[in-house]
Amino acid sequence: SPELFIRSAQVHALCGQMQFSASPWRVLKDSEHQKIIRDLVALRAKFAPKFVGLAKECGRTGEPMIRHLDYVFPGRGYGNVPDEFVMGDFLVVAPQLEEGAASREVVVPPGAWRMDDGKVVKGPSRIRVATPLSRLPYMVPADERGGL
Repeated sequence: SPELFIRSAQVHALCGQMQFSASPWRVLKDSEHQKIIRDLVALRAKFAPKFVGLAKECGRTGEPMIRHLDYVFPGRGYGNVPDEFVMGDFLVVAPQLEEGAASREVVVPPGAWRMDDGKVVKGPSRIRVATPLSRLPYMVPADERGGL
């Protein structure tokens, strides 16, 4: 379905590698859905320099690029959070994985974080965010403008 195709692209957009199982223009026939994919690719491009730096750092240290919340913030009970991940220690991604869902709970780690919509949230906490198809919830440390 177009929704699952886009949700899959959202998961991959802020990972170490982004790929499509099929050409978006063949699967997504309408311009609204195609725009969402273009926006995801543009979002990835904004983070690309940080991802390259992270890849170099991980090559040097042996640490993974994609990290579980519990890896970055141990001892806080995040071991049971299967649907969020951290790129390095600068980007928490909380994609919507449930088909048809309009919102999701996001675990906010300790500290002040700037959400994808610009709102600053403080953790540790749990918040509910709207997840229209056009939104990929993510957060960066609040002291970094947009994570860049």
